[in-house]
Amino acid sequence: FHIGEREEKCIIEDIPSDTLVVGNYKVQRWDIHIHDFLGSAPGLGMFVTVTSPTVHISKLQVLLSKLYGPQGTFSFTSYISGEHIICFQSNSTRFAVIAGSKLRMHLDIRVGEHFLDESAIQAKDKVDEVNVRLEHLIEQINHVTREQEYEREREEKFRKTSEETNSNILWWAIVQTIILISVGVWQIKSLRDFFIAKKLV
Repeated sequence: FHIGEREEKCIIEDIPSDTLVVGNYKVQRWDIHIHDFLGSAPGLGMFVTVTSPTVHISKLQVLLSKLYGPQGTFSFTSYISGEHIICFQSNSTRFAVIAGSKLRMHLDIRVGEHFLDESAIQAKDKVDEVNVRLEHLIEQINHVTREQEYEREREEKFRKTSEETNSNILWWAIVQTIILISVGVWQIKSLRDFFIAKKLV
């Protein structure tokens, strides 16, 4: 995606609790002379800020706030499930008037993935390799279990919201029916009284 030199851009990731998130990014700066993006953005850093929801929905908790280079890797672990906000902003100190350069950002976010260090595995004997791979599989199983639990939580919340909405609709329909019947009875009584007053009945 593209981002202004002094602009902050955020993305939202819905992440289960106790989940490792790893992000890799690279920033390229627009060159006005060649009318293309340079291979990188030398001398430019990126502030990466990650906030997570807390028990109080209106508040956010900062999990990560750090300055990186024009390309780098950041990681954090979610403590509670919910929408995590990941924001990026360059550390450009130029005034807004002259900081018109646009940046191209390549971003790769991996949620709940644990990578094996193949060189470390090759340096160990076969037993250690099997142990490492087994631990990796156990981590993956735990991650899938957490994902399933999180999906069940979201499904339960959605079901409760749907039931509350249906209940509200039912009560509103009952109230509307009572109002219509009351208005009808009142109109009939008013017409009857009018006819009696005019001695038409």
